Amino acid sequence: MPSAQLTGNLDWSRFLSAMMLVIIRLSGLMVFAPVFSSEAIPARVKILFVLATALLLAPAVSALPLAHAALGIVPIAGELSVGLIFGIGLSMLNEILLFAGQVLGFQFSFSLVNLLDPNSSVQTPLMGQLFTLVATLVLVAAGLHRTILLALIRSFIDLPIGSVLVDGSSSQLLVKLMGGVFFAALQLASPVLAVTLLAEVAVALLGKVSPQLPVMIISVPVKTLLGYTVLIGTLALWPHFIEGHFLSILDSIEKLVRHGVMR
Repeated sequence: MPSAQLTGNLDWSRFLSAMMLVIIRLSGLMVFAPVFSSEAIPARVKILFVLATALLLAPAVSALPLAHAALGIVPIAGELSVGLIFGIGLSMLNEILLFAGQVLGFQFSFSLVNLLDPNSSVQTPLMGQLFTLVATLVLVAAGLHRTILLALIRSFIDLPIGSVLVDGSSSQLLVKLMGGVFFAALQLASPVLAVTLLAEVAVALLGKVSPQLPVMIISVPVKTLLGYTVLIGTLALWPHFIEGHFLSILDSIEKLVRHGVMR
């Protein structure tokens, strides 16, 4: 009888350790990932979601081969690193849209207009906040928030809990992923940039032909009207762009975690 009680205590201790490690890995999503990190979601809801998810996953992930459900500095650091890689990597989608909004804000003469971003609680450009809200709507409507959670759950198979050791190459791969933010943002803003640039050139040529023409007064409304027209016309392509880059980023993160993190 005492031996049975001792075995039960050991199983209970393993379950709690596994649950704690799962919570640590999930924390990266709650802090950085799109949708999950939104300040619009109350903190209590996030806590209940993490606890419920960890409660359901702990028995399964602790029974996987190579799983080591024991608390320690190395296991906690490994789980935290995997969660941060997922969270920070997925946050690159928001950075793409914020940067694209900031670039277009200059073209629309909104460079000095900032609003408080409810996701990060910092001042962000007006157009950038609009783009991030559209991205959140697309992610939720397409069910990609469930894809994020599923990808993190799959990571427990490739990287069992308590057996993760972060390699230095993972940080290099993450930096390369961040380097694609600039190019992707320019891709999103390129139609409006091209039209507004052509409008500026056309107005400048008119100013050369007719020096009496008030170029400074005409250029701003012309650029704004043409820019909004092209922006509204390209909105139909935004869901495809956002979903494509989201899946590309998620695929890169899974490869990074699979090859850049050692067991």
